[in-house]
Order: sequence, then C-alpha cells, then structure tokens
Amino acid sequence: MTRKYDDILHLPHPTSKKHPRMPISDRAAIFSPFAALTGHAAAIQETARLTDQKIELDEDTKAELDRRQAILLEHIAEQPEVTITWFCPDEKKSGGAYVVTVGRLKRVDETAGTLRLADGMTIALDEIVDLQSDLFQGLL
Repeated sequence: MTRKYDDILHLPHPTSKKHPRMPISDRAAIFSPFAALTGHAAAIQETARLTDQKIELDEDTKAELDRRQAILLEHIAEQPEVTITWFCPDEKKSGGAYVVTVGRLKRVDETAGTLRLADGMTIALDEIVDLQSDLFQGLL
C-alpha cells in the first residue's frame, strides 16, 4: 500500500544557496503583530501590582502630629529639614504606597490642607502619618 507522498517523505529539507535560513527567533517575530491578546500581559501585570491600604490614625497620633506641625510653624522662617512619612494614593487602583520624603519645609497652607517643601513638592496634610525633625529633639 503506497501513499501519495511516500517518495518525497524522507528527502532532506531543501536549502537555498541564495537565501540563508531564518533563525527561529526571527521567524516568531514575524507573527507578533497578530497576537490575539495585545495588552493582556500589561493588564495582568497591573492587576498583580500590590498596593497598601491607608491606615486610619487614632486620636492620640493625630494630636501628636498637630503638635509637631505647630512646632514646625513656629520655625517656618528657618526652613527646617523634615522627614515626612505619607500615604501616596495610587492613580490606577484602590490603595497606594507609603512614601518617606526628606526636604526643607517652606510653607504650611492650612486652608488648602497642604505642606510645601522648598523643592516644590506638595503633600496633603491628611495623608501624613509621621513627621520627624531635629527641632523635636528637645521639645518632645
């Protein structure tokens, strides 16, 4: 019982002398524009990215932050160096990240509820969870 292609089935693969064989990695790249799930990998990566939930401060901690803010306001003309731990909300999903920023305090705008550093960075007062400064050493 002979089949239609038995005579060529075991012949060596033809190789052109003019055109060398394309590497397999380059051949796979030919088909990449036709990926059925374009953007799927980015969506999975974004979903897998972890965020922290904002911690609600107790009344004692809020009172301590208010005391530290008042001390900073008394010395605002000196532009004291401060270390601020604050919650930075995530722009794409719920939650965010806790960030530590060090800089010179330029202004506290209680009306807008913001704290501005000399480098131009603005931090919302209600996002701050900790304030540190050398000014607090002898006062607290």
